[in-house]
Amino acid sequence: EERDGEAFVTAEAVQQYAEGGTAAQGEPTTGAPEREFVEGGETTQPYRGVRRSIGEQMAESKYTAPHVTHHDTAVVDDLVATRERLKERAAERDVKLTYLPFVLKAVVSGLREYPILNSELREDEGEIALKQDYNVGVAVATDHGLMVPVVKHVDQKSVLDIAEEVNELAAKARDRSIAREEMQGGTFTVTNFGAVGGEYATPIINYPETAILGLGGIDERPVAEDGEVRAAETLPLSLSIDHRVIDGAEAARFTNHVMERLTDPELLLLE
Repeated sequence: EERDGEAFVTAEAVQQYAEGGTAAQGEPTTGAPEREFVEGGETTQPYRGVRRSIGEQMAESKYTAPHVTHHDTAVVDDLVATRERLKERAAERDVKLTYLPFVLKAVVSGLREYPILNSELREDEGEIALKQDYNVGVAVATDHGLMVPVVKHVDQKSVLDIAEEVNELAAKARDRSIAREEMQGGTFTVTNFGAVGGEYATPIINYPETAILGLGGIDERPVAEDGEVRAAETLPLSLSIDHRVIDGAEAARFTNHVMERLTDPELLLLE
């Protein structure tokens, strides 16, 4: 290529690049950057045990499955009102009723309609396994790292049953009394980062699952309806998918299905 009649890449430049490349190749490398020290010093903490296991699993997921995250927002005025009405009934059974059991029921409804999100890719066998069980993992933040207990057979349980089980599993995860089998067998995961704060995120898939739904915080936000703007209770949703297995359109349809049931929770009675 020439610019203004002169070669854009000169022979001298090529020669210098080659010599520099050869010199660089001859230098020993460690594969890791040199440590940098600052005047204020530093402290260290161990990277092992649960923390290391979490890190390795996160890295495997992120570097194996090409992640795509679909964001949307559900208007949940009726869900907020429904939960408020049922809180007293739940308290009679000594159950703390949150929004999460409703979300899990809506998710399973969506998984039934769009089973590709309840799957596992088995590359070596050249197949995608569509799971027949609906076992939903619930990410729980603990003092010793992220734990994901699994609520088995969500489709066979009531909202109050799910609430009771989620509360029990979360308590076990936090006091480290949870059994290994109570964190195995998941087919889909829900993470509620909105409990801490925030609206949207890009959650990492709990590999080898193929999708994870992140929940933002329920709060009043402006919503445009019929040409008017009003304050509505809304729930931000962030669905990460393994794009090798799930198309973006399928992710959007699944999210729409879930949102419809969160917007009108009476639809869950028809499941």
